Amino acid sequence: MQFYIRKRRQAPAVIIVALIDILIVLLIFLMVTTTFKQQPALKLALPESSQAKKTGASDIVPLIISIDPKGNLRFGADSKPVTIERFKEELLAAIAKKPDLQIAISADTAAPVGQVIKVMDVSKEAGLKTGVNLFTKEPGKP
Repeated sequence: MQFYIRKRRQAPAVIIVALIDILIVLLIFLMVTTTFKQQPALKLALPESSQAKKTGASDIVPLIISIDPKGNLRFGADSKPVTIERFKEELLAAIAKKPDLQIAISADTAAPVGQVIKVMDVSKEAGLKTGVNLFTKEPGKP
């Protein structure tokens, strides 16, 4: 009787470097094809102006105050709701940190004009050295 000696097979080797290369290529592809458009937290219908400038026209990033159609205030980049008194406190704290602070009002076309005036008054009372900007859109643009 003849016995055949079976040779041990080697365990299959996984080439980890090739897998890492493929994952890096996939990651780069996903990063390039993804859009990073920042959506505003509050949908507003901005008023039209023939003198409207593109956003980002200045080097200094302003602090944004949004006013919705009901007259509610939202403060800062995270759009947290505030009252006019709380807005004054927040603005004083922001001016203490950054004296050359600029603010921009983003008010809906249906927002009460009184709220816009109150925000402008509070910013002057807080000692804002620069003017107050208003967000508008070009005529005919969405």
